[in-house]
Amino acid sequence: MVDLLEVPLRAVGGLFAMTGETARAAFSRPFQRREFIDQAWFVARVSLLPTVLVAVPFTVLVSFTLNILLREIGAADLSGAGAALGAVTQVGPMVTVLIVAGAGATAICADLAARTIREEIDAMRVLGINPIHRLVVPRVLASTVVALLLNGLVCSIGILGGFAFSVFLQDVNPGAFVNGITLLTGFGELMISQVKAGLFGMIAGLVASYLGLNVKGGAKSVGDAVNQTVVFAFMALFVVNLLVTAVGIKLTAG
Repeated sequence: MVDLLEVPLRAVGGLFAMTGETARAAFSRPFQRREFIDQAWFVARVSLLPTVLVAVPFTVLVSFTLNILLREIGAADLSGAGAALGAVTQVGPMVTVLIVAGAGATAICADLAARTIREEIDAMRVLGINPIHRLVVPRVLASTVVALLLNGLVCSIGILGGFAFSVFLQDVNPGAFVNGITLLTGFGELMISQVKAGLFGMIAGLVASYLGLNVKGGAKSVGDAVNQTVVFAFMALFVVNLLVTAVGIKLTAG
């Protein structure tokens, strides 16, 4: 039993150790500005189209289901409040989880894993270059920033898509929809949504970087590391989503 737990516990410990080293290296000079910009553009490029393609069906599903319920109780004019609440508190962060872990993090892991099996990481250490400072910090920061931007994009798509679907397909009054947007969703809910997205991006970047730097073997191990990144990132991000949602509801309700 101890042997079965040794490997996963060692991996968790290594991830936390790398997280601490990354936090320290983030404040070290010089900041890798060019690498950060390149990685932010890289993650945004692989994530933007999947984000739009996933956000639209989520929006339609939430709006359609919610509007049917509201029509049944005679409160169709509140569809704007429901669409905004769903988009900001759940649809935005959940789509961000799927895209950041499924597209952005896997791309980061594949890049670092390929460098590792080509022994580029070992060569950097021999030359006295810290790979955490040079490679991991820009990627984690880029993943965090892109996740924040993606969350804002998904929230906007959610509200605009909900408006179009509700008004043009389900005959909801457009003025009532717009007036209801801020009924249940305010600055507090928006900030909690952004905190979720930032944490999602940071954790996904850390998990991808750790697995990419610790890959062993040949080319097959790169694919294994990428698959593990998706699984582990999903597991971590859904737990974080649950915890932050619970804390956020408590704070905004108070």
